[in-house]
Amino acid sequence: MSAESAETEISPARRRWHTAFQGLQKMGRSLQLPIAVLPAAGILNRFGQPDMFGDDGLGWTDVARVMAGAGAALLDSSLGLPLLFCVGVAIGMAKKADGSTALAAVAGFLVYYNVLRQFPEDCEPGSKVIPNIGCQATDNTVGAFAYQNPGVFGGIVIGLLTAYFWQRYHRTKLVDWLGFFNGRRLVPIIMAFVAIAFAALCLWVWPPIGDALESFSDWLDGLDAWGAGIFGVANRALLVIGLHQFLNVPIWFQFGSFTKPDGTVVHGDINMFLQGDPDAGQFTSGFFPIMMFALPAAALAITHCARPSRRKEVGGLMLSVALTSFVTGITEPIEYSFLFVAPLLYAVHAVLTGASMAVTWGLGVHDGFSFSAGLIDYVINWNLATRPWAIIPIGLSFAVVYYAIFRFAITKFDLKTPGREPEEEREDVTKA
Repeated sequence: MSAESAETEISPARRRWHTAFQGLQKMGRSLQLPIAVLPAAGILNRFGQPDMFGDDGLGWTDVARVMAGAGAALLDSSLGLPLLFCVGVAIGMAKKADGSTALAAVAGFLVYYNVLRQFPEDCEPGSKVIPNIGCQATDNTVGAFAYQNPGVFGGIVIGLLTAYFWQRYHRTKLVDWLGFFNGRRLVPIIMAFVAIAFAALCLWVWPPIGDALESFSDWLDGLDAWGAGIFGVANRALLVIGLHQFLNVPIWFQFGSFTKPDGTVVHGDINMFLQGDPDAGQFTSGFFPIMMFALPAAALAITHCARPSRRKEVGGLMLSVALTSFVTGITEPIEYSFLFVAPLLYAVHAVLTGASMAVTWGLGVHDGFSFSAGLIDYVINWNLATRPWAIIPIGLSFAVVYYAIFRFAITKFDLKTPGREPEEEREDVTKA
């Protein structure tokens, strides 16, 4: 077999893999859109806490109720969050999406959601069923009915179905007497019936899937610091190829459960933390030392390793990205400054992120965020966290480690980080 024929045979497979990979990356970007809403949800929810606008804070009880209700609407594990992900995925995955795409997604999701709520789960043995209300236990306490809740997974699937059917039918022309429903007006109608079928499927297949996910969540939670560390390494590793949201979304918004005092059940590490679960934060706490301290220290090392003639220029750039990481928790500008010139250094960064996750959780720190592990979330959620002060010494320790490793590696192996590029390469870039 010639090399040319071998290449011909391999090319279709490579092309399919490339197409699939691009689709996954597009899906990952689509998940970013609903996540961008969460800072508003986190701030509103926090303002509604008793120690902020409530009785233990400013005493503005009614204002606190408004804020808490507004935040809870976006963080609702059965309606708010899944609907956000549904619309975000539909818009992100459909080519040339417009308002009709979002309308079709909302129509489909509302049908799916209400079909599921027509079939409450059975009450516990010995409990009495109170129609349209819930289950009355033997001690006469009444709890609301429980329903099948695929959560954000259900919202994502409805979003994907919407993108598919919108892409396929948004230009469809019907017979003249049905012309009003041509094109974009047809898709919401299609999605209403598709959502019924999907909801019926969920009623059948979700119970075992949900049990399996809950078992996996319990297993991951049982790994304790090791589980947090593994998540930290995987999170940074997948960030390189843009697939980290496939890991983040289920763990942050679906796995685990916490029952609030009013009986409402919330899911996901971030949601559980923001709703007051003192045991949440396993998969968020350890990011604070890295994003607030370690990566800014890496930026300082890159500045100190730059050529003297470029140190001021690089220092200004690194100061900007370091402040971005410290204040907001957005780390990509720093990480991409060394990812491509020193991939092994990025691998060390991923491992150290896992170490931070493990150490922080192992020392009993429980903290979380609505957007990312920066100063803003750190300050806002201080009173919700357990031992948040410990993040500072942990972060300073990792800052020393990062600075030492980065400075040693850059100088020892002559890594071409910003400010160390060959002069001729810099001249070419300048001319271009």
